[in-house]
Amino acid sequence: MADQDKTTHFGFQTVEEDQKAGLVQGVFTRVASRYDIMNDLMSMGIHRLWKDAMMDWLAPRAPQRLLDVAGGTGDIAFRFLARAGAGARATVLDLTESMLAEGQKRAEAENMAHALDWTQGDAMALPFADNSFDVYTISFGIRNVTRIEDALSEAFRVLRPGGRLMVLEFSQIPNDMLQKAYDLYSFNVIPVMGQVVAQDRDSYQYLVESIRRFPDQDRFAAMITAAGFGQVKYRNLSMGIAALHSGWKL
Repeated sequence: MADQDKTTHFGFQTVEEDQKAGLVQGVFTRVASRYDIMNDLMSMGIHRLWKDAMMDWLAPRAPQRLLDVAGGTGDIAFRFLARAGAGARATVLDLTESMLAEGQKRAEAENMAHALDWTQGDAMALPFADNSFDVYTISFGIRNVTRIEDALSEAFRVLRPGGRLMVLEFSQIPNDMLQKAYDLYSFNVIPVMGQVVAQDRDSYQYLVESIRRFPDQDRFAAMITAAGFGQVKYRNLSMGIAALHSGWKL
């Protein structure tokens, strides 16, 4: 059991726990420059609707302070600040420096610079004090964390009492036939697309595999509850291809 406790999954591979962060960082370093365009291509633009649905449920407002973990190129932070208006503030944290660099090149980053911070860091060891943020979001990032329970514990720690957690992540379709059809697309099309567009098949093979290894909606909701959050709920998006999970630090 001691040996087992020191291993985790990297896609369908079993790796030492202390190796996973570096492997994930390597994936996102390689794909950073093509990350946004690949998101559009892989989802046929639907990821934008999912992120808008996240903001609809979140209902940002000033003077809230957001921490967007695994925030990459800033999609969620930009949406949050646009919805919340003057007086709100957002911090984008990501493990991979090149992802943050790509985000800071975007026009929104310059326009919102007065309300926006960029920080390199680890979801399992956030470089912030307790009770620092009103909202914690993580979008398509938590499945890449070595120990999801540690990331959720850190989310709880840095949120203020009354603060809200919201997670947008790929999930499981509650229909076997539709899930098989989606898997057929994911495993046969997305890695090829990654090779053609990003010249990197292996990274997109990992991303597809990581989706299949992530807990389903109910199991992940139970993990959020175990981390101390209350009023935990989820909503399926696009029949469960993705899901939004919400919880509150009561």
